Amino acid sequence: MLIEGLREHGHDVVEANVPLGLSTAERVDMLGSALGPLRLVGKLARSWILLAGKTFRAHGRARPDALLIGYMGHFDVWLARLLFPRTTIVLDHLIYASTTAVDRGVGGGSVKQKLLRFLDRSAIRLADVVLLDTTEHLDLLPPGAAHKGLVVAVGAPGYWFVEGPADPASGPLKVVFFGLFTPLQGAVTIGEAIALLGDAPIEFTMIGSGQDHDRARAAAVGGAPTHWVPWVDSAELPATVASFDVGLGIFGTTDKAQRVVPNKVFQCAAAGVAVVTSDTDAQRRILGRSADLVPAGDARALAAALRALADDRARLASRRDDVRAWADAHFTPAAVTAPLDARLRR
Repeated sequence: MLIEGLREHGHDVVEANVPLGLSTAERVDMLGSALGPLRLVGKLARSWILLAGKTFRAHGRARPDALLIGYMGHFDVWLARLLFPRTTIVLDHLIYASTTAVDRGVGGGSVKQKLLRFLDRSAIRLADVVLLDTTEHLDLLPPGAAHKGLVVAVGAPGYWFVEGPADPASGPLKVVFFGLFTPLQGAVTIGEAIALLGDAPIEFTMIGSGQDHDRARAAAVGGAPTHWVPWVDSAELPATVASFDVGLGIFGTTDKAQRVVPNKVFQCAAAGVAVVTSDTDAQRRILGRSADLVPAGDARALAAALRALADDRARLASRRDDVRAWADAHFTPAAVTAPLDARLRR
């Protein structure tokens, strides 16, 4: 997303990337085993050696004007500062490692948490510009680093701006959710809403798996017809989502859920499906009046919002038009990276 937007603003972006080969969940799980940290260090050392070689081959003797460290770059910012001590380093601090671990069940007072908070602080200290996705996350920066912070919304890559089918005049309202079923996403609340809609002309598709999948599925028993799909390839996901009427955001009640606007909200908006998500300051600010917002964790309110869309197809069509127009204006790569472009041109 950042790369696409920077290129649209006229920057010459050269990529040097060596995958670590670990998902976010695997990184968190490693902290729970005795050999986990050693395995992480081994993978990191191998990746750094390859990454340093790629970086110097990409630039030769030239020093880049800026170095962008991507998502989950808590360790890579150390290598970046070592290789380019006088270069402006931009850190995409999309997530705080410590708060993400809490959302995945790693307690706030544990040794693991102290280590993760150290990683967050040190990464921020080493960077010159720290990108945060919401004002709420910007406010979590240490006071001495506040001047480094810059809000850059998640947005949606260009390939998400696809055209779905025309709004149906009849048939069930087709609702989609996709995600990792973490507590932040509030999938259990969605399941509870499904259970309340057994008599409504609504059909759900729940894509993904994860921590709360089984609980969400159990909560939905006896409700509206629901398809549980474990996986959709990322290349197929935009067209898949665009074929629905409504896309669901997040409904969790965790502290982090109050601070984020998830990628699925931006992506559903770009795909032109009506968006229903939780009513938080962060989501209200980024979505304006283009989406239907309900109290976090409130299954009855979610069910009522979906029933209203199912009963009024003219309103559904209007909501789809509203959110797509809002996405075209605010969620494109060029739009969300405009603040970063301005900072780099100072």
